[in-house]
Formats: sequence, C-alpha cells, structure tokens
Amino acid sequence: MQITSLVLRSYRNYAELHLAFDAGVQIFLGANAQGKTNIIEALYYAAFGRSHRTSSDAELVRVGADEAHIGLSFLRHDVPSELSFTFARGARRRIERGGENLRQRDLVGILPMVLFSPEDLFLVKGAPALRRRYLDAELSQASPAYYGELLRYTHILRQRNAVLKDIRERLASPDELLPWDVQIAKSAAYITARRIAATEQLSALSAHVQEVIAAGETLSISYEIAHAPEGLTAGKESMTKQLELWYNEMFKEMRARDIARAATGVGPHLDDLVLVTAGMNLRSYGSQGQQRTGALALKLAELFYLRENVGEAPILLLDDVMSELDADRRAALLSFISSEKIQTFITATDAAYFPSERMGTYRYVEAGKIQER
Repeated sequence: MQITSLVLRSYRNYAELHLAFDAGVQIFLGANAQGKTNIIEALYYAAFGRSHRTSSDAELVRVGADEAHIGLSFLRHDVPSELSFTFARGARRRIERGGENLRQRDLVGILPMVLFSPEDLFLVKGAPALRRRYLDAELSQASPAYYGELLRYTHILRQRNAVLKDIRERLASPDELLPWDVQIAKSAAYITARRIAATEQLSALSAHVQEVIAAGETLSISYEIAHAPEGLTAGKESMTKQLELWYNEMFKEMRARDIARAATGVGPHLDDLVLVTAGMNLRSYGSQGQQRTGALALKLAELFYLRENVGEAPILLLDDVMSELDADRRAALLSFISSEKIQTFITATDAAYFPSERMGTYRYVEAGKIQER
C-alpha cells in the first residue's frame, strides 16, 4: 500500500498544493497552525470520507473559495488507483474513484489507514465508546460486510428505541417490539461474534507490540459483553447462534426496564475492551505512561491486524504525537516504523524528535507553503 500523490485545491489554508510521495517515511515539520495537520486530515478524509476533526465539510473549504478539492493517487497490490473529493458550502459532496461516483459507505476499506493522534492517547482511560469506535473502524476496513451490518444495527437500534419511547408514552403497544427484537438480536450476534474473534487476534498482536515498545511489558485484551452470558463456545457460526438466542432472551427479560428508560439496555453498543498489563486493569490502575503505551500498542497492533486481514500493510498517520511521548517511547516507535517498512506520514514541531540520521523525506510547512529539504 502506497500513497503516491496528493492534490489539494482551496482546502483549509492551501490554495493549491501538489505533493508526490515515495514508499518511505514522510515527515512534515513546522510550528503549530501552519497546515501540517491539514495534510493528515486530507489523507484521512480520502480513506474514510470524513474529517477526524470536524463533522462539517464546509469548514474544509478555504476562506473566500466556493469549493474545495482533494485528489489522491495510490497503489494497492501494485495496482494504481485514484480518489477525488469535491465539496462546497451548501452543495452535495462528490466522491469519485477513477471517474465513477461512490457513496461514502463504499469508500471504507478501499485505502486502509491507521491514524494516531493526541486524542488517541485517551483510548485506554477514556469512555468505552472510544474503544468500540476503534474496534469498529478496524473491522470495517478489513470487512465491508461488517461495516454494512454495523450500519444496519445502528438503524435498528434507533428504530427500537423510538418504539420503546412510544410504548412508554402509551402511543404504541409492547407487541410492536417483537419484529425489532428479532432483527436486533440477529444483528447484535453477528457484530459481537466478530468483535470477539477480532479481539482475540488483536490481543496476540498487541502483546507482541507492547513487548517491543515497553521493554518487555505484556498486554492482554479481552472483549467485555454487557450482562455477559456464560459458556460461549468458540467458533464463529456456533458463537453467533448462541449469542442470537441469548440476545432474544435478554430483550424479553429487560423489556420493562427498556420501556421505562426508552433505551435498549443490552447490545454491542454497550460493550467494552479491557486492557490488562501485569494483572492490572490499565484503565483503572495504570499510570499515565502505561496508559499511553497501551494506546500506542493498540494502534500499532491495528497495523498488523489489517495487514493480516487485507493482505497488505495500511498507511500509518502520526499527527503531532512525538511531543506527547517521552524520549524512550519516541525512539521505540520510530525504530518500529523503520523496521516494518510501512509508509508513514508524521507531523511534528521539532526535528530534534527524530534520529540524527535522516529516516525519510523531510518537508517544512509554513503558512500553507511546503518546502522539501
């Protein structure tokens, strides 16, 4: 996997930008608020069809311009391809691949990518929703079927909660829940079974990464189901069937409480990942350094997971995390990147964060202008 070029027009603080990339490490240096993260954001947008910083495409359009454009060329399995995005204030966005229109849901997985930013340092100690989002992003990039089912589950959940509210307000009969219960149990079982299988794989990968970047510390990850059933049998199909039966029973058992709260009280939207080092739950008892190392291990393990499941290493984006890591962790991270030969895009404010021997292409960013040195 390699991004070969990026074109920006009227995007954020870039009037016009053309960059070509080799397969190695791409380092963008400069003071804050000069446009470094805008490059990372544009690359991320090309992979997911959305920004990781804002939900409004209008904010991406350069001040004074009517529309913005992102163009990206890349190689996947050595086959060249192109993606382009055009968006304007108050107009419908256009996504194209090789000149053909795409929906956003068809975009996920075309260009596998892993982003690690300062916000991800809260992945371990933050709310369970952050870890669910991490796991779903990983699975969605590896499996379009999973992504489609996740969208379906979200829709069913929203509809079931609306019916629960109507029942609570005596605008609907409890019998109206039955068809939604059947649908949500099946969808929840599929999602949960695949999350469990992915977590088992991810745990082994994270343990390996943790040993490399944390001087021999080990990390284990387990999937925690809200109101967990006992005695699940390994194997995707067997586990999925068991979970479907269990979810159906739980929806019956929790019906009165769900109606009172107008919310579905069991399902993958409430589950969590538990990270343990040396028998210690990192979220509750880990030091800040251990939590940051755990978050870094999770993100780097995602690289291996995607490589194993899509057959090629994804693109790695590191946005302003060098200043958030101590010297030992920075050195371990950069050594890892060099040894794995993964195309990596890094932003930083200081060249001193990097080894004295140049480890890639260095570009200096100032006020929306980029110079390679």
